[in-house]
Amino acid sequence: MTTIPAPPEWVESVGRLRFPDRTERRMQVLMDRNNDGQLTDNERDELESLVEMSESLSLVRAEALRLLGRRLA
Repeated sequence: MTTIPAPPEWVESVGRLRFPDRTERRMQVLMDRNNDGQLTDNERDELESLVEMSESLSLVRAEALRLLGRRLA
């Protein structure tokens, strides 16, 4: 694996990445509807996509914070 030097500020900004509040709220609504068994097929697809993106984002954040020697908050 190739290592590319990056300024600590860039790595820190990656470590702070999060979904916008609106997206977080939408994901919560979809999760609640899913728990209640009320999701449409389109909503299920949307929720699956959001969960996949959230998991990927968490992994990228965790790696950035690992590089900085910090824990995921």
